[in-house]
Amino acid sequence: MLIAGPTASGKSALALGLAERLAGTVINADSMQVYGDLRIITARPTPAEEARVPHRLYGHVDAAASYSVGRWLVDAAQAIAAARRLNRLPILVGGTGLYFKALTHGLSAVPPIAPRIRAAVRARLEAEGAAALHAELARRDPSSAQRLRPTDRARILRALEVLEATGRPLADWHRDGMPALVDPARAIKIFLDADRAELARRIDARFDVMLACGALEEVRALDARGLDPASPVLKAHGVPWLRRVLAGDLTLADAAEQAKRDTRRYTKRQFTWFRHQLGDWTWIAPADAERTIAEALEGRGTSPPLDLDGSLPL
Repeated sequence: MLIAGPTASGKSALALGLAERLAGTVINADSMQVYGDLRIITARPTPAEEARVPHRLYGHVDAAASYSVGRWLVDAAQAIAAARRLNRLPILVGGTGLYFKALTHGLSAVPPIAPRIRAAVRARLEAEGAAALHAELARRDPSSAQRLRPTDRARILRALEVLEATGRPLADWHRDGMPALVDPARAIKIFLDADRAELARRIDARFDVMLACGALEEVRALDARGLDPASPVLKAHGVPWLRRVLAGDLTLADAAEQAKRDTRRYTKRQFTWFRHQLGDWTWIAPADAERTIAEALEGRGTSPPLDLDGSLPL
């Protein structure tokens, strides 16, 4: 079972309720909730919630690690297989569209990048700036450069790393890769179609709760690690703004407003991305989701709705 939706739409609560009702295992499909350093500001399930049913792939990655969609796909395969061995229903939940697309459509098999190459490209980024590297990418890999904004540091880095390491542009690697792990025709695929005004209210309220629960202290501890500025974990919603508070550049009130605004904008992109990239998913209002899913499962009898095709190493 696959459950996606915009940030703050109630995905985790829905997955937890279904897992309790259907003897399921909740498997994370959110690219920021994998990091152990950030529980509060990424809205990971609480320890009490994790104790109610098995939860997998939450907080299992160190913030300094370079975690990719490919690594998540392998980890997800192992988590799904483990759930099935225990006769539990795998319930994958999150808001990262690329994870779900890789799960159901496969992924290009870009080889690992040598640390020395990654370090060299990142050093150039700091010395020359993103625009200069984007200009170089436009000369050497026009197809990748055309898809990227000149300010998109992380993706420019990735494209140049691959080019330096393999001598081939990313587009070439997209022709080969890891096969789909899940047959999309046999999976229950739900996108929570939350009311936009209600979603904005929930985002704002949730960030206030995060601050009250220690989000600033969490970011302070992360900041103290001195991570590479290009580390994906530093882009988690709210983290850049709270780091500016810690640096003395912003008040906490101003940072909170900016973080809420960014998150609201991100949810708009989530709606658009899923509509265009995964158009065969069923969109359901959050209030109707549990009943609709339960009815769909009952209609399928006892046959598991999520099947591995056996082509990915477990």
